[in-house]
Amino acid sequence: MTVRNGQGRRGVGRTRPGGSAVPLSEAYDTALLDLDGVVYAGGEAVPHAVEALGAARAGGMHLAYVTNNALRTPDAVAEHLTELGVPAEAGDVITSAQAVARLIADDVPPGSRVLVIGGEGLRVALRERGLVPVDSAEDGPVAVVQGYGGPEMPWGRFAEASYAVARGLPWYASNTDLTIPGARGIGPGNGAAVEVVRIATGGRVEPKVAGKPLPPMHRETVLRTGAKRPLVVGDRLDTDIEGAFNGGVDSLLVFTGVTDAAQLLAAVPEHRPTYVAADLRGLLVGQPEVVAGEDGVFVCGAWRASVSAPDGGELVLEGPTGDAAGADPMDGVRALCGAAWSAADAAGGAVPDAGKVLARLGF
Repeated sequence: MTVRNGQGRRGVGRTRPGGSAVPLSEAYDTALLDLDGVVYAGGEAVPHAVEALGAARAGGMHLAYVTNNALRTPDAVAEHLTELGVPAEAGDVITSAQAVARLIADDVPPGSRVLVIGGEGLRVALRERGLVPVDSAEDGPVAVVQGYGGPEMPWGRFAEASYAVARGLPWYASNTDLTIPGARGIGPGNGAAVEVVRIATGGRVEPKVAGKPLPPMHRETVLRTGAKRPLVVGDRLDTDIEGAFNGGVDSLLVFTGVTDAAQLLAAVPEHRPTYVAADLRGLLVGQPEVVAGEDGVFVCGAWRASVSAPDGGELVLEGPTGDAAGADPMDGVRALCGAAWSAADAAGGAVPDAGKVLARLGF
């Protein structure tokens, strides 16, 4: 077992980040890496991602790329990764399009027509499962599926989905991420598009969702990678980290995407990662243990974190000043996670104020 403290198994929320005496790339056989916000953003590689992934691969870690973005095909994603300097093949890529296509294929007869509101990745995944993509509610579909179609998705596509769903056709969604990171910032994701159809149909029907954090995506990933000791690596608490929690596997949160330190400290039990790192270089090192003291102080590296009052209050951080050697700000974040999560659990979910201490760490 790599985790040295806290909990984190399925159904049990952890009270502090875990520790590993060896680099994570040695402790786990496979990294299940999210793409947007972890490996790239807006088409460009995230800083340090190419070098870190190359070193992890050279050390024997299998790299698999698991994305809720259903727009592109695995071939296209692998080609893009290779162009960025991260060699990959189509078989290394697992998408929510593949997961939802399997989900639909389990429910409808082979050769069935499916109304597609999305991009080429979704169409290819449906064909792989023996289903026939169609474009109109008048083409005889037996189901409707929505996946991210990019920023140029015509408004009329949502109308087609609405017509079909209103007629009672079963409705599927690759994922329900409300946002997606890009080069210019955070934009609307497939979840926002699903909400459009939900509103148009009176909010009476819910789609079956395949993507992270739900079980169909975890099943698809395990089937395609054969991972024995996987580590989920992501930037989102409500998809990547919760998906790992639901699957009973360990996770690494990186701060290169949508989640910031304040959101991490306020995380509910199912959104608490096993490990925390600034970026993908965290795969190449171990993780220091967060030690819990009897006085409510959590220690990690050179930092000590606590809460100002037993029943809540502000987070307190003690540690070196200036450029003291060994004062890794991430250790401060890890110690603060222990103090904040434990205090929130004891107080029934109330989150201590973290503004002052995070500013001190540069977050």
